[in-house]
Amino acid sequence: MLFKSVLVRGLAALALGVSLTAQAADITAPDALIRQVSTDVIDSVKSDKAIQGGDVQKIIALVDAKVMPHINFQRMTATATGRFWRQASPEQQKRLQDEFKTLLVRTYAGALTQVKDQTISLKPLRASAEDIEVVVRTEVRGKGDPIQLDYRLEKSAGGWKIYDVNVLGIWLADQYKNSFAQEIGANGIDGLIKMLADKNQKAAAPAAK
Repeated sequence: MLFKSVLVRGLAALALGVSLTAQAADITAPDALIRQVSTDVIDSVKSDKAIQGGDVQKIIALVDAKVMPHINFQRMTATATGRFWRQASPEQQKRLQDEFKTLLVRTYAGALTQVKDQTISLKPLRASAEDIEVVVRTEVRGKGDPIQLDYRLEKSAGGWKIYDVNVLGIWLADQYKNSFAQEIGANGIDGLIKMLADKNQKAAAPAAK
């Protein structure tokens, strides 16, 4: 179970790392957007020796600058927090979102070093022009069996934004839902915020040395 958890997290990292760095202000079809920018990000990683060598700060900077601005973190955090999201004050919601974002950036950034010979293959998009939410289904192909990656995207004023990723049948936000609910049940929403902040602080300590 531990190995499977690590594997799924690593694949989710790859999904986030090769997905969105929207290049144009015009709204692009969601599948065309993923096809366009995934290739760009993969090529960027392949050409950066520091990232391939595991430069944590550079990897985090890349993910934070190019990927995270194009993810709806409020919706992702709300999904992971479940029914407790509505019970949180606006300040608590903001702190939860900030800490969850930091956690995901640090947890998943390192998986960009796994990018070597992978390519992205998109499956036909099953959606109409009027849809404001879609699922884009892709496969990461390289050595070994193809890896299933599905993206949930929503249409906003600023274009399509990703709000969840499915890796091998597991949605990213769902991975955290049970542990978040347990922590809130034991220590309240502030307890969850503290738990996330503590994890982020511990993760940042080695990089600061």
